[in-house]
Amino acid sequence: MKFKFLVLSALFLFLLTASNCSSSSDVPIEPKEDEVENPDQKVEAEDDVEEDYSTMAVPANPGSGLEWEFQDFSDDFNYEAPAGNKGDAFFNKWDDYYHNNWSGPGLTEWSRDIPFVADGLLQIPAKRKEGTNKISTGCITNKTRVQYPVYIEAKAKIMNSVLANGIWMLSPDDTQEIDFMEAYGAEYSESAQASHSWYEERMHISHHVFIREPFQDYQPKDAGTWYMKDNIKWREDYHTYGVYWRDPWHLEYYIDGELVRTVEGKEQIDPLFYTNATNPGDMSNDTRTGLSKEMDIIIDVEDQDWRSSPASGNQADTYTPTDNELSDTEGHTLKVDWIRIYKPVEK
Repeated sequence: MKFKFLVLSALFLFLLTASNCSSSSDVPIEPKEDEVENPDQKVEAEDDVEEDYSTMAVPANPGSGLEWEFQDFSDDFNYEAPAGNKGDAFFNKWDDYYHNNWSGPGLTEWSRDIPFVADGLLQIPAKRKEGTNKISTGCITNKTRVQYPVYIEAKAKIMNSVLANGIWMLSPDDTQEIDFMEAYGAEYSESAQASHSWYEERMHISHHVFIREPFQDYQPKDAGTWYMKDNIKWREDYHTYGVYWRDPWHLEYYIDGELVRTVEGKEQIDPLFYTNATNPGDMSNDTRTGLSKEMDIIIDVEDQDWRSSPASGNQADTYTPTDNELSDTEGHTLKVDWIRIYKPVEK
């Protein structure tokens, strides 16, 4: 009897203890204030993480048995370079001017004190040069020249402006040029007092071959040189613009990772024999070399004379920013997130 009483007593104490001592999995533990997770903050943080531009897929095919090799003179602009004192990170790769002493076309006046790098972006604003009708803006030139085969791509947001925004290549003697981003982003032109919507929806992608004396210029002028898609307004967002300069007779243009235009063959690259090695323009002797020269990579803003001073002389054909338009500093700043260069190499 005494033994039975002891057993019952022990069982009662066990049940009482169990009812007051739940496991840690049963009892919620209040988190510390600094440990509280905000789902919205987490999503925002993840969205802020940008993919490494050097490891993103290259949309162009390098060729059989080849792979792309990233070139270290590419630039992600993840440093500070004030306009008046840009520092080594900038000057190790760029000059803050055009590749010769020309100050720009039309009403353009490039200044070294205009381009700057901030917030992870190359920025090139435009403004009125005080007391003149000139447009003070900027141009930068990469210090490493490129030559085919090469793939070049940039991520950029163009201006809300009638000014030209360009990312392009040009040979040192100014006779061969490849334009893989040339845009005029405004919806309306106050100077022309007219809609500018035809240009705002199109991206110009083209090339030139020149004879300097006397000056002659060939560029293709077919509809494919003015790319448009789904009525995109190019100024409204960042897009990627690239070109695969495969050889002297083959160019592939890519926008947002999509192949949008291919130009190849002597009759598309140089139908007028301007790249004749022995006598440029001589169509009786075919020694054409095509787009074969080393080129400088250039990023700039321009007021182009064919727009600001058209041959027609008509106001409706005159596209140049007014003072009111230029007062929109944000809208008149070209922004480039990165520019990357690749060479095809054997696997």
